Amino acid sequence: MREWLTTEGSLTARLMAHSETFRVRRLHQNPALCLADEARAIGLPRPGRVWEREVLLECDGRPRVFGHTVVPASCTASDWPLFSALGERSLGTTLFYDPLVRRGQLEYARIRAGHPLMGRVRAALGEAHESVRDDTVYYARRCVYRRHQGLLLVTEVFLPSVLDLKPTRTQQNTK
Repeated sequence: MREWLTTEGSLTARLMAHSETFRVRRLHQNPALCLADEARAIGLPRPGRVWEREVLLECDGRPRVFGHTVVPASCTASDWPLFSALGERSLGTTLFYDPLVRRGQLEYARIRAGHPLMGRVRAALGEAHESVRDDTVYYARRCVYRRHQGLLLVTEVFLPSVLDLKPTRTQQNTK
């Protein structure tokens, strides 16, 4: 999993290079309260109102990564102009190709039963979550991005099936 977790460039680009078909399945995007550790990461004194977006990144019809993004409600449209209109498009395509976006340090964690994101992952997977036992551990990473005065926190939870991905023939032929 280390190779996936430590990808420096766009995770979207890497997933696309490892699949024939790639899809962002938006689960929701709406106002919410952030978690305490998220509040600290985005400069809030305590958990507060944020815009929250959750997606599943799917390769060849299977979920591979659960994405959870929070943006402080105080951010303006000029801070993150495309965030509200992403729909089923990848946030990564915006973040990595905008010269005004600055990426912070990657942070890593193991997500276990009881962690607030574990319940969200299970809900996102629907029926498939029944195969996830209580002792299942998911690996995750998160990073704060800055654009103008706006902060955006992206957390990516890597599902075990990401390890099944291999570079596509097109990708293999370019090496």
